[in-house]
Amino acid sequence: MSGSAHDPGIALSPEGYPIFSDGERARRWALVRDAMDQVGASSLVCYGADRAGSVIEWLTGWPVTREAAIVRCGNDEPTLFVQHANHVPNATRVALGATVAWGGVSTFESVARHIDEAGGPRGRIAAIGPWPAAAQARLGDAIRLSDAYTRMRLVKSPEEVAFLVRGAQLTDRAVENLQEHAAPGMTEIECSALLEAAYLAQGGTNHIHYLCSTPMDAPKRIVPSQWPSFRRIATGDALVCEVSASFFGYAGQLLRTFSVGADPTPEYRALHEAAEEAFASIAAAAVPGATVADLRRAASVLERSGLKTCDDVVHGFGGGYLPPLIPGGGRSGGTPDDYDLEERMTFVIQPNPVDASGARGVQSGELGIVTADGWRSLHGFPRGIGSIGR
Repeated sequence: MSGSAHDPGIALSPEGYPIFSDGERARRWALVRDAMDQVGASSLVCYGADRAGSVIEWLTGWPVTREAAIVRCGNDEPTLFVQHANHVPNATRVALGATVAWGGVSTFESVARHIDEAGGPRGRIAAIGPWPAAAQARLGDAIRLSDAYTRMRLVKSPEEVAFLVRGAQLTDRAVENLQEHAAPGMTEIECSALLEAAYLAQGGTNHIHYLCSTPMDAPKRIVPSQWPSFRRIATGDALVCEVSASFFGYAGQLLRTFSVGADPTPEYRALHEAAEEAFASIAAAAVPGATVADLRRAASVLERSGLKTCDDVVHGFGGGYLPPLIPGGGRSGGTPDDYDLEERMTFVIQPNPVDASGARGVQSGELGIVTADGWRSLHGFPRGIGSIGR
């Protein structure tokens, strides 16, 4: 079965779940096998818990619920151990290319028993994902392949790009619904409900929906809140948001600023103009072969304006929080300057400035992809300060 009413061009399994092609899944396992060979590992353990652990979904299609581990010994078929027992039936329908089993009383006890029965040498286990105390106690040290896994996720395949485009479309719908239906008197929590309502019926799930509101003439909040409050938005507010709706592991990301029931104040307009100038500068610099140093120089227009940020200015996205990473606000770290951009890398440009008072900030950014012709946004939502309740 291929295609669907909501997702043309994205194949569905007989069970009705979006899937990648056999060739795409083989490509991923070949990358993992190559990384194992480079460190001399013969067994692999991938782990995730509490809805985190992207490698599990990347390799099998199963989004982690309570806990999950993939174990593969040599060229044997992978086994996916899932917690809890009542999650196994759904995992069996969703996961492809793996035998699904209950993780038992202890997931890592089950993993260790599986490796013992397969005869895999315990000292040559490769691990992707966290290696908690339970794994250390039962399996000992492992060769960590998390950095290698990050490199696997940097350049997206054409099929992954299709999923990311879908995630971006659902994210756009969420912010469109917020702009159309939010109104003075609604709480921030009610605004969050508008975001989720726009994509749930289309197969989207929440990755993040951060937002906050504050009076434009007496602002107290500079960035979207990870936990919305029962504060009621009011005429004269600024509402800022950072939204990512996910389509089966692939999310868009859209950052926007709205004025509520009134025109933006001159201070907010000036901040947004600075953000737009920096955004355009970074996007123009993001061509194949450009370096992180080039992106840093492009972003320096904010510093020349005397503005700082309370967030990273650029971050890779799509399979994790990835390179290239450029911290803002004078913070150190990030991706080395000599790191090169390649075609089909995807990252968010989000130069969100904060004024000198430290009380006023705007959001203006989105996810895009590096193409042969330069960086291209995956989103269609209009840029600029939006209006709500007018």
